[in-house]
Amino acid sequence: MEEKRANRSRAELEAALLDSGRALQTTFATQLQSFDDHFQHLLNESERALQDAFPGTLGELYAQSSRAFRDLYAELRLYYRGANLHLEDTLAEFWARLLERLFRQLHPQLLLPDDYLDCLGKQADALRPFGEAPRELRLRATRAFVAARAFVQGLGVAGDVVRKVAQVPLGPECTRAVMKLAYCAPCLGVPGARPCPDYCRNVLKGCLANQADLDAEWRNLLDSMVLITDKFWGPSGAESVIGNVHLWLAEAINALQDNKDILTAKVIQGCGNPKVNPQGSGPEEKRHPGKLVLQEKPPTGALEKLVSEAKVQLRDAQDFWISLPGVLCSEKLAMSSASDDRCWNGMAKGRYLPEVMGDGLANQINNPEVEVDITKPDMTVRQQIMQLKVMTNRLRGAYSGNDVDFQDASDDSSGSGSGDSCPDDLCDRRVSKKSSNSRTTLTHALPGLSEREGQKTAAASCPQPCVSLLLLLLTL
Repeated sequence: MEEKRANRSRAELEAALLDSGRALQTTFATQLQSFDDHFQHLLNESERALQDAFPGTLGELYAQSSRAFRDLYAELRLYYRGANLHLEDTLAEFWARLLERLFRQLHPQLLLPDDYLDCLGKQADALRPFGEAPRELRLRATRAFVAARAFVQGLGVAGDVVRKVAQVPLGPECTRAVMKLAYCAPCLGVPGARPCPDYCRNVLKGCLANQADLDAEWRNLLDSMVLITDKFWGPSGAESVIGNVHLWLAEAINALQDNKDILTAKVIQGCGNPKVNPQGSGPEEKRHPGKLVLQEKPPTGALEKLVSEAKVQLRDAQDFWISLPGVLCSEKLAMSSASDDRCWNGMAKGRYLPEVMGDGLANQINNPEVEVDITKPDMTVRQQIMQLKVMTNRLRGAYSGNDVDFQDASDDSSGSGSGDSCPDDLCDRRVSKKSSNSRTTLTHALPGLSEREGQKTAAASCPQPCVSLLLLLLTL
């Protein structure tokens, strides 16, 4: 009978923990899906605006370079979804590819071998063929994409932590204490007496001591997520930049057309006079492309509403781990509403006298209800504390505009992977010295990454000995 009661009480408490965690997981998952949909929509709308305006205005000048534009948006999506791309390098490579293609198209009467284009690329920084657009896009896009990516990843990490910690099994000492809390009163002939509030709290503070140790880093994460939303607004904010990438592309091409003659003269001066292409057509035979005139779309207010709702939910979730004992006692364990002589104090019907323990493992050394070994912290919980620290560090870096290196410290990480080979023009030797492997590894992919994207990006991450060492140090 005692064994059956112990198993039942443990199962009931573990089910209550899963229910509480599941509700919070649903909150984070809903937020993640909403923000992810919005940021993806902004980027899709930008690409759609480019595809609507560029072909008709630029004609052949766009048609021959359309692959470069598609590649740029593809890599921006990969970066946002968690790929191990350096965004500044990605943009620099795009401008280099685009300059080579457009320079060829603007001078079909010239022979432009690879070594000549190499020379062109080396002078690009000094010549500024696209005006200020590359620099402006780099400064704004890095901050906007870093902030959006870090925030959405933070939602994913928070949900993962709740899921994994909610599954941590209860120890035998906890099982015995919960059985005594729930079933000893009726067994001793006091069926109407419900557990005293402080008695119940002490039992669950002992049972959930490891979980309470998440509190400090959990608060740091949620505070950092609230803070990073400040970077969604303004000229360099995610709302303005992600949905208007095409505006900088249009500005760049207009600048190239305006400065074509000066650029050509400087390139010839620095790289020499190229040979004439006998099979090439003269520039006069090509239709002169028009100027791109595009307008920035004003914000719809959708992101502002999402952020407002998320801030409320993130602040409400801050006390989750240390409030669990009280919540479970009130909602799941039929705790008495009074601390007088009418409640069950673990021995009889009467007042509960011991003081309530503090939160966390270290405070359970004198817990009168649960024997807790404070020298043996739960490794799953310690690992999730590390995960919270790493993600918080990433968010704080993102707030300053820095893409802090992020490795998944979860216990699901294992193995290694390599991406598919990329098209020749995407991995051209003149514009990229990196392998497709280093360009597309996912450091922490967002939930919902499609199977097709996953195959392209090689989602498996490699083991991190340094993370294991840090986890070991946390237990000492």
